[in-house]
Amino acid sequence: MSAAQEIPVPAPDLVLREDRVDYTPTAHSVVRSRHRAARLVLQWGHPALAGDAALLVSELATNALLHGAIRGRLFRVHLALTASALRIAVSDPRGERLPSLRRPDADDCYGRGLLIVAQLADDWGVEPRTVGRPCTPNSPCGDGRTCRWARTPQRTGPPEKAATPR
Repeated sequence: MSAAQEIPVPAPDLVLREDRVDYTPTAHSVVRSRHRAARLVLQWGHPALAGDAALLVSELATNALLHGAIRGRLFRVHLALTASALRIAVSDPRGERLPSLRRPDADDCYGRGLLIVAQLADDWGVEPRTVGRPCTPNSPCGDGRTCRWARTPQRTGPPEKAATPR
């Protein structure tokens, strides 16, 4: 019988900067959340990611507004910057309506938002809403069901994945 091996568990990245704002489910809130995200990412020293962050917040906030809104309930936009990632999470109060990628027909007016998210983000997904846990870049949002995006900050040298629409 061999001795038990310890498997190292990576420590979560320390959150360097963080912002969390609740918005009323209105079109104006989508605009406000997009502008806030771009401004913060610029202030946090990652100007190359500001446009993508704004677009992703806009798409995810629009989804929260159109598909996750409940009268009298807010949606949340949470940005967290670590040394290795910028994580953007948008949560809404609907747990029964989980977003998924779909391929809209050429003449469909809607249905491309998550395709845009998938193209710009290094990773995205949907997580169930939980309560009572703090949100960190390496765990689900403590209060949101849709932690959807993690993005590596711009580095010198070639990027791991292009952050431009195709």
